[in-house]
Amino acid sequence: MAIGPDDRTATRRTQLVLLVAAAVLAGLALAWLLMRQTPAVEGLLQVNGRIEGDRVTVAPKFAGRVVELAVREGDVVMAGQVLARLDGRAVGARLDQALAAEASLRAQLEAQKFALGLLRAETALAVQAAGTRVAAAEADLRRAEAAHAQDGREHARATELSAQGFVGPQALERAALALRQSGELRDAARAAQGQAQQALRDAELGPQRVRAREAELAVTRARLQEAAAVAAEARSALEDLTLGAPVGGTVTGRFVNLGEVVNAGTPLLEVTDLGRLYLKAYLPETQVGRVRRGMPARIHVDAYPGEPFAATLRYVSARAEFTPKEVQTVDERVNLVYEVRLYVDQDPGGRVNPGQPADGMIRWRDGAAWQAPRH
Repeated sequence: MAIGPDDRTATRRTQLVLLVAAAVLAGLALAWLLMRQTPAVEGLLQVNGRIEGDRVTVAPKFAGRVVELAVREGDVVMAGQVLARLDGRAVGARLDQALAAEASLRAQLEAQKFALGLLRAETALAVQAAGTRVAAAEADLRRAEAAHAQDGREHARATELSAQGFVGPQALERAALALRQSGELRDAARAAQGQAQQALRDAELGPQRVRAREAELAVTRARLQEAAAVAAEARSALEDLTLGAPVGGTVTGRFVNLGEVVNAGTPLLEVTDLGRLYLKAYLPETQVGRVRRGMPARIHVDAYPGEPFAATLRYVSARAEFTPKEVQTVDERVNLVYEVRLYVDQDPGGRVNPGQPADGMIRWRDGAAWQAPRH
């Protein structure tokens, strides 16, 4: 079928209309993009993203079987609240053994201390008594020797007088008997002195025995400290099998189930700190030079229109990146951008929560009037 002049004219008109419409739409799209990347007023920068928080992973220090999971995703927890427990029977048995060994060594140490105290007292008394005995024995020996010497002189005189006929045999016998008896007393005194000196030497060995007992005491004390350290380690390990919340916040991840056996360091749960929530957003490379940490900001959460939350810019990434998943538009994803974080200053009502979409306004020029974000 042939196409007439009127049909060709209509076709050209249709094509022209479509071209004009496409140009208009392109212009509108460009204007919209420029409006999104242009501050609402001079001195403000608009960003968008989602509310996030500092995430803390809860992981055990030791391997074991999960015997308790006290929370689920979305639960709000307080710092220190018990989140999970691992089977602690083996560690508990090791702790009991360590405590028993510690108690036994502690009793042994106390007994050794008591015995050492007695030995020290006995040693001091023994040395003093032996010294006194030696002094007395030496005095007795001196007296016995003096008496024997006197009896010797008496016997010699009696012998001389007997030879001259001045004394009789009985006097000579009495002098000889006295000399023998004093000699026996002298010998006994010498023996007593020797015994006293030996006793003193034995007593003087007491400090050596004291030092030996002190060494034994030191060994027992070291063993007790070692046993106490083993018990403390077992007690700490048992406590570590009970996992508490490191911070107050919301449970944003639960990665294991009850009864599973996990290795040391295996992530069990994730807690997001509700006390440090922030808007994670991105600034184009052309705008990041205007901002610095500490600048005031406001966060507009979609759930609370018209109720901005005061915030502070506390983080500006030092590295540019391409195509972050959080960026919403294709046009923005082809540019270099820098991550920024606007931390919520105060939220006593707890209305800001992780995962909420939000817009942020950063005041980079002092005195700039706050404006609502443009959509």
